[in-house]
Amino acid sequence: MALKIRLARGGSKKRPYYHVVVADVRSPRDGRFIERLGYWNPMLAKDDATRVDLNQERIQHWLDHGALPTDRVARFMAEAGMMTRDARSNPNKGQPGKKAQERAAEKKQKEEDAAAAAAEAAAAPAEAPAEDAAAE
Repeated sequence: MALKIRLARGGSKKRPYYHVVVADVRSPRDGRFIERLGYWNPMLAKDDATRVDLNQERIQHWLDHGALPTDRVARFMAEAGMMTRDARSNPNKGQPGKKAQERAAEKKQKEEDAAAAAAEAAAAPAEAPAEDAAAE
C-alpha cells in the first residue's frame, strides 16, 4: 500500500483549515485516512506559533514505513528541521503567456515601423531643398 503524508481540508467556505494526515494514495483528499499527524491553519499570521503543529514522532514513524510527504507537507517538515528540502526555482513563472508575448512583439514591431516612417518623413523634406538648389 502506497502512503502519503498530505493535507486534508476542513473548515467552512473561505475559511480553510487543514489536517496533516497519512493516507493511502487512492483515498480521496478529505476522505479516509489512517492517522492524523498535525494541522495547518493558513488563516493565522505566518509568524504565529500555532499556525502549524506537527507530531514529529509519528511523522518519523510513517516516514520509516515508506510514507512520502507531499510538497507542502515537506515544506512544513523542512521548517521544523525534520528534513532537508532543496529550494525550488521557476525562472519562467513571472513571464507572460505565449499570446501576451506575441501581442507585445507585434506592438513593438508597429512602434519600430512608425519610428522608421517618422525618420524617413523627417529626412525627405531636408533632401527636397537640396534638390531644388541643385536644379538651379
